[in-house]
Amino acid sequence: MLNALIYAVTNCEGIIKISGEVGSGKTMLCRMLLDRLPTNIKAIYLANPSLSRNELLYAIADGLGLDLEGQRVSIIMQNLHDHLVAKFNQGERCVVLVDEAHAMPSDTLEELRLLYNLQIDKQKLIQIVLFGQPELNKTLEQNNMRQLKDRIVHHFHMQPISKKVIESYLMFRMRAAGYHGPDIFSPAAINLISKASNGLMRRVNILADKSLLAAFVENTHRIESRHVLAAIRDSELTPDEPWLNRKKIAIVAGATLSALALAGAGWMLGKNDNSQRTLENTSPIAVTQPTTQAPSIAIASPAITPPVQSTVVATTPAPTIAPNPAPVATKTPEKPVVTAANTNAGNKNMAIPASLLQQRMDAAKDMLIHVNKSSVSIQLFHTQDTRPMRMEGFLSRAKNLGVLSDIYIVPIKINGRAAFRILYGIYPDNAAALIGIQNLPQRYKDAFAPSVDSLSGY
Repeated sequence: MLNALIYAVTNCEGIIKISGEVGSGKTMLCRMLLDRLPTNIKAIYLANPSLSRNELLYAIADGLGLDLEGQRVSIIMQNLHDHLVAKFNQGERCVVLVDEAHAMPSDTLEELRLLYNLQIDKQKLIQIVLFGQPELNKTLEQNNMRQLKDRIVHHFHMQPISKKVIESYLMFRMRAAGYHGPDIFSPAAINLISKASNGLMRRVNILADKSLLAAFVENTHRIESRHVLAAIRDSELTPDEPWLNRKKIAIVAGATLSALALAGAGWMLGKNDNSQRTLENTSPIAVTQPTTQAPSIAIASPAITPPVQSTVVATTPAPTIAPNPAPVATKTPEKPVVTAANTNAGNKNMAIPASLLQQRMDAAKDMLIHVNKSSVSIQLFHTQDTRPMRMEGFLSRAKNLGVLSDIYIVPIKINGRAAFRILYGIYPDNAAALIGIQNLPQRYKDAFAPSVDSLSGY
């Protein structure tokens, strides 16, 4: 698929669409394409799909090094055309890569089509590649999208990877990380990972990571089905499949995870630069057995790749988890999000601390009221998964990193649905924000596609 994309872009073969489920590898493919394109092709990567028509033009102009801020649309289009013609005469061309295109407003998609119409003689001056979830196909089926759909020449779909490929993939990752022993995933474990992941790469990574950590706690070198079942339960992967016995998962997960705080993604480990990491002995995590006065088991906490939420799942009684090897009280239920509506409920004299999510939403609201509208921020990501528990996990990790005060959560709408935009820091201009992107915590740079986000649109 990568070779086909390179060929299609190099030969100006119309608009290209790549669709696939969440976690199927679309963004990874997009970044690989960026690395492999010929040097005469200027690539502009748009990680933020919720742009207005004007914001889209400004973003492309910025990518081409043109300062057209505040200009009328007609002036912007003329400047873009003249610049692209000059580059074409020098043997250079431009391609726009749109990630998460399914979340792009219809008006912005139509603007992309108009940009694609820019040409000299019969040669197109700009290429467009759309990466999106299957919802993108539904959007393109709409009557007002038929002109754009008619210009899409290549349609690619990210297929789930098969069980046979998963088996090879798991050991490839182990070898890349420096493991030299025999195969450690049993056939039953691979079968479970394949079914629970639905062949989606991201899920395969998460389940394999947690299965490895579960086996580590048992001090065994063989990954069996019980380790994968524990990982499935901890990852909240409970699809309605006949093979998935939820009661069995709960029992096995409780038995295994009672001795385990699944703290992170040791799966992403290795020795090389940005493609490999190492499992190091960092701050120990003491895990107490649910039995009376059971000895603590100290395990090394590997580096975490956000935004994976690690939770502890167990049957009654629940395990006790402490950051240091010391007696701790039983884990209390997670606090709900506190809003103005429920803060006054019950005893009015009792002070209920706001959740981290509510704190950062309030901070964002205050910031947007008082900040200079010419200021910008860094968008880490946006999500339509607005469940408080998920965001609380991400914010807890930000707090542990010492960057919680730099995080702002802005409620937005994407195609009429509630969503969150996660911003990082406030900067006076784009240049300062680009420097800020370089200084982001490494795990944020690895996990997300940070981009500069103007605050004038809020």
